[in-house]
Amino acid sequence: MNAQRRIFVYRGWRFAYSATPMGTGVYRPVVVCLGQGADEQETMLPDDTDEIGYATEAEALRHAQQQAMRWVHDRTGDGQGQF
Repeated sequence: MNAQRRIFVYRGWRFAYSATPMGTGVYRPVVVCLGQGADEQETMLPDDTDEIGYATEAEALRHAQQQAMRWVHDRTGDGQGQF
């Protein structure tokens, strides 16, 4: 079953994210960077924690957005003080 992808824009970067149901009754956050500006290039973000399963879809979606924001901060030198 494919989870519905949602679009998230943060500091000019576009992301598609979803919560994929796993067979164990938990959800896995999935984040794909769609690029910045007119540059359209899909890049799957790697898992950023050992805990890849969340009890609810909402928790997994929230983690996916936070993961995208951390990814931007890591590449722009802003650090997580702005997070």
